[in-house]
Amino acid sequence: MEPSSSNNGFIQQQPVIKNQLYDDVSFQRVAKLFLPSAILDKITPDVVQLGQEVLSQQVFDWVTDAEHNQPYLRGNGRDSFGKPKSELVVGEGWRKLQDYGFEKGVVALNYDTDHGPYTRLVQFLRCHLWEASCANTLCPAAMQDGAARLLQRHLSSSASKTLSPVERNVFQNAYDHLTSRDPAKTWTSGQWMTERTGGSDVSQTETVATYDPFPSSESVPLASQSESIPLGPWSISGFKWFSSATDSNMTILLAKTHPSKGVSAFFAPMRRHNPALVSHTGESGNGTELNGITIQRLKHKFGTQSLPTAELELKGMRGWLIGEEGKGIQEISTILNITRVHTTVSSMGYLGRSLGIARSFALVRPVGMGKGKRIALSSHPLHMRTLANMTTDYHGMMLLTFYTIYTLGLDERSLPSNSAATKVPTPPEELVQPLLRVLSSLHKSYVCETTVPLVYGCMEALGGVGYMQNVESEHLNISRLFRDCCVGAIWEGTTDVLASDTLRALKHPRSGEQSVRALDWLIQSSKHATLIKEWQGLKNRIETGRQEELLPEARGLVFRIAEVVISVLYLVDVNSNPGAEIEAMCASFMEKKGFNVDETMRKRLREGGLKLDQAIVYGAGKEITQGAKL
Repeated sequence: MEPSSSNNGFIQQQPVIKNQLYDDVSFQRVAKLFLPSAILDKITPDVVQLGQEVLSQQVFDWVTDAEHNQPYLRGNGRDSFGKPKSELVVGEGWRKLQDYGFEKGVVALNYDTDHGPYTRLVQFLRCHLWEASCANTLCPAAMQDGAARLLQRHLSSSASKTLSPVERNVFQNAYDHLTSRDPAKTWTSGQWMTERTGGSDVSQTETVATYDPFPSSESVPLASQSESIPLGPWSISGFKWFSSATDSNMTILLAKTHPSKGVSAFFAPMRRHNPALVSHTGESGNGTELNGITIQRLKHKFGTQSLPTAELELKGMRGWLIGEEGKGIQEISTILNITRVHTTVSSMGYLGRSLGIARSFALVRPVGMGKGKRIALSSHPLHMRTLANMTTDYHGMMLLTFYTIYTLGLDERSLPSNSAATKVPTPPEELVQPLLRVLSSLHKSYVCETTVPLVYGCMEALGGVGYMQNVESEHLNISRLFRDCCVGAIWEGTTDVLASDTLRALKHPRSGEQSVRALDWLIQSSKHATLIKEWQGLKNRIETGRQEELLPEARGLVFRIAEVVISVLYLVDVNSNPGAEIEAMCASFMEKKGFNVDETMRKRLREGGLKLDQAIVYGAGKEITQGAKL
């Protein structure tokens, strides 16, 4: 017998994290289910490369740097002589990860590439791979995406008639920056809604915008001297309580213009040209300063610590009105549809990576089975059943998430009349927007809440090492993914806020009937008696109950609708590409939710055992190479 030491004895073999395109069966199935084969074949080389690069040591070094060198205010917000100076400093890793995302077109792809209504699907499949390696840089990218879409709508031929030539030039300039792939040119955007009075409830907004155009006898001050972009005619003052993406180049924000009107939406650059500024070397004429913004303090958060989030005081911030006064909620909803999808995809990205780490660890971790027998975790019946159950939930949420993205794509780009038949239910054109209105809140409410315990389960699957920060092995750092994942159920609307919003959409006096009809169409398409019966009960409760009576039940109602929709999509996936493992996953999910399933699928589930669980976790037909030193 030899005693162990710090360098001798058993030392656990490092798990190898594999390219998710090849390792994640759910990712593969979703891509094949939602994308036409011609598009999938075209994008596969790029996705393979991205899937490999996001696992590179260089990227993980940037992640570690971004987490270690967190954002701060230089001088705590003042210079050496006490003068206020809001200078935000972010780390090199954060900047490198942002630049990488810009170059890869994580936002730009939707605007410079045309895959028709499938463009959003391609974009978010790529984001799914990038999420767990981006150190939260996809948060400002989400708002960048939403702002680009909002400005795109206003620059379209039908809407642009209401824009003056100057407004059109300002909006076009911002849009061009938001949709660029050049790191030296690309802008991110803030999305400032939250104040001390409330987060998603913006009715009590205390930020005030006053129409105060510059005198015609004077030259209009510039936001950018090099591009000759003028500052806006609205002066905005107030206090924003949470502003992520504090290092962004512009923002879309809400403010009130009149006590009798609702909130309005504004575009404002973060900085403005000030020719009077003198640098520390004595140079003047080319200086820029924050556009009436003071960074009050940075927030210290449980997770997303690499992301600069701040309290901002606005005094005379210059901006441009977007749309009509009092119609800010309608304008910001365009952004919310997109940022909520980004948030859901981030939760799924964290879970997908966490499951990949758990799978890899199970291949190399030996465990005892009693009487001196040792096996790899990947052959342990209970561990495989646990991972199989988690994988089943993961795939169901992938189906719901990417069906929502498919609907978003249909809303932005109609399906051509000569398109080949799709594998997934494609709503009639008149039901696309009503369906998206419901799915936008529903999928985010359900997925982001359900993901948190599943990521924790992956952390638990590594035992004690899963609880560690693992910065020395960043690719295994599930604790970071867990901390960052928790925010998904909070920002862009908490679970209860979005459950309430889903109920509001279904009970809306003008559009609610269409949203109910859209869900009815989707669920009826399954031709599954149990699911249809369950939906009819939910539908009757929604249609006959008063909104205030249903509100306490909103979370339960919305989650139940989500489970019905996921079951519908599971059946679509089974019919599209049948196999023992997907049929067992479908049966497992539906039985767990109390739905009747086909006897054949139930039999597969009952008789599968360890081999079936391994096929669910690692993929059918894959030889599970045991790397554990037993």
